[in-house]
Amino acid sequence: MTAGSEIDLDNLPPEIIAGAFASGGYPYKKRMKRGRYERELRALQIELLKMQDWARASGARIVVLFEGRDAAGKGGSISRFRQHLNPRHARAVALSKPTDTERGQWYFQRYIAHLPTAGDITLFDRSWYNRAGVERVMEFCTEQQVAQFFREAPEFEHSLSRDGIHLFKLFLTIGREQQLTRFHRRRSDPLKRWKLSPVDYAAIDKWDDYTAARDDMLRHTHTDHAPWYVIRANDKRRARLNCLRVVLAALDYTGKDAAVVGAPDNKIVVRGVDAIS
Repeated sequence: MTAGSEIDLDNLPPEIIAGAFASGGYPYKKRMKRGRYERELRALQIELLKMQDWARASGARIVVLFEGRDAAGKGGSISRFRQHLNPRHARAVALSKPTDTERGQWYFQRYIAHLPTAGDITLFDRSWYNRAGVERVMEFCTEQQVAQFFREAPEFEHSLSRDGIHLFKLFLTIGREQQLTRFHRRRSDPLKRWKLSPVDYAAIDKWDDYTAARDDMLRHTHTDHAPWYVIRANDKRRARLNCLRVVLAALDYTGKDAAVVGAPDNKIVVRGVDAIS
């Protein structure tokens, strides 16, 4: 039986359930307690509002890319970013597969239209790094196109940085058993089943291919001007808080409470190439 077929069972094998939280070498034994999580989240979301006020006043442009394993919690993390921000100036972008017209354009072109204007924040739920991940693993592009992407992505991002955009690249990762458990929950819940796509099914048995693609991506595109932050996300609560902290800790916004922001948890957040398998 393949992992892809296991998620269609009424019940997952008990060894998968038992090993889910600790899978992938996760450093904590238990989830963060809800009370502590909610207190820290509220405090950090207040800091986000200060950051947005600063961005509006100063004209700062902020871009956060959310990449990662399927079911790692990208959407939930983005929701906590946007929950209390002014939606006119903080938006999420989740592009569908490219149209025929877009396939004929420069690869980065369709993403450029969604970059923020002065004072705005854009959160990409998957980004131009589709080419280094799902497109490569599922053979939706050629290896020549991947090689070209690896040459161009650092230059593209350097141009954004030179123009003053604050760019953050977050990669959420989870253990294999945790992924299977989350997929099974989606499959079993009619309100979440829409999140489980045919590509997800096809990718379940390509775990090692995705790992190799991620490591290759980190080697080629982790740079001083646009570093990667790999966030261990078996515990969604810790992952969400650390996504917020990565961004808030790096920006010198008006009224910042450094004691509240703190620093990303180095057990959870690994910088760039240090996360390569």
